[in-house]
Amino acid sequence: MGVRITGLGIVSAIGLSVAENLASLREGKSGIGGITLLDAGRELLVGEVKISSNDLKEQLGTGAGNVSRTSLLGLKAAREAWGENEHSEQLRTGIISATSVGGMDRTEHFYKDYLAQSDPDFTLLKTHDSGNTTERIARHLGISGYIDTLSTACSSGANAIMLGARMLLAGKLDRVLVGGSDALTKFTIDGFRSLMIYDDQWCRPFDESRSGLNLGEGAAFLLLENEKSIAFSGNKTIAYVSGWANAADAYHQTASSPEGTGATLAIDHAIKKSGIKKDQITYVNAHGTGTKNNDLSESVALKNIFGEQIPAFSSTKSFTGHTLAAAGAIEAVFSVLAIQNQMIYPNLNYQEPIAETGLVPIISLQTDRPVTAVLSNSFGFGGNNSSLVFTGHI
Repeated sequence: MGVRITGLGIVSAIGLSVAENLASLREGKSGIGGITLLDAGRELLVGEVKISSNDLKEQLGTGAGNVSRTSLLGLKAAREAWGENEHSEQLRTGIISATSVGGMDRTEHFYKDYLAQSDPDFTLLKTHDSGNTTERIARHLGISGYIDTLSTACSSGANAIMLGARMLLAGKLDRVLVGGSDALTKFTIDGFRSLMIYDDQWCRPFDESRSGLNLGEGAAFLLLENEKSIAFSGNKTIAYVSGWANAADAYHQTASSPEGTGATLAIDHAIKKSGIKKDQITYVNAHGTGTKNNDLSESVALKNIFGEQIPAFSSTKSFTGHTLAAAGAIEAVFSVLAIQNQMIYPNLNYQEPIAETGLVPIISLQTDRPVTAVLSNSFGFGGNNSSLVFTGHI
């Protein structure tokens, strides 16, 4: 059993398209650097998308009106994933998009003017709504069959993919665009800094010296289709969403269970759902944020599932930064690319294993081993843990 993936679209700190992201992953080129486009009030390292909002507006033809950066990034990725597909009255088409802070990037501009009593533009607040990005993409692409927005913290993008797959299998839709988008905002940066989990150096997932994350921004979408839709579109199946699971352990508002309880359940159920054996997982794209708590908890979960036979694993957040709601979708695209190109990505900046678990991630690009099934983890605040399994065939 599996759901066909026929289209991919992505924009992140390492590229403005699927091809650019793939090239950066091959070259081990991180997109994390000094902040330039956002006035964060301090110097810090972020995974910034290398194009201004004004340039995105011009490129996408959205006009000069109020559009959040979240929407602009999402629209760019969604257009690439949708490609040249056409609509048909015979097909039920939907979109499920995820975000964590919505249009907060524009709201911050409004409140700056509001507090300064500088003639604030109240219409700008319309872009704050988390569903605004989804609605905008749907209008742009002509999608009206089903429109939904999810916000479950850092598991949002993965949960959008999961819901889309379930709706196809339930016969509710014939094709669905699934993914997520989030932009850097001062609000988000200050929030993570208040939790004391923001690293002023490059993040070091799964390293003993890790001390926090670097935030990033971006968007990614996947087009999922059933056989009826493919008969109309003629699209080639490039991979499958074969397994998925969500387990909310509610251990703590912002921390993961030290025993990896929710993560273990999500991974276990996703693999069982896929119908493959756990020793058939050839690569794990780990959540791997670089925080003390997350990386230890995820390492324990991997040991709980795989024992001493842990598959090759790495975190790609050392490339992109942590893109919050977009992370699950961005890393889903990376997972599909790993299968398509038989690649396992390096865990950048790693030097020393975590003392409690001793796990060692992949630290250089691997192209000499088969990649047939990828487990992708996305774990969010509140213990909202999601895992997806992607395969090259069913």
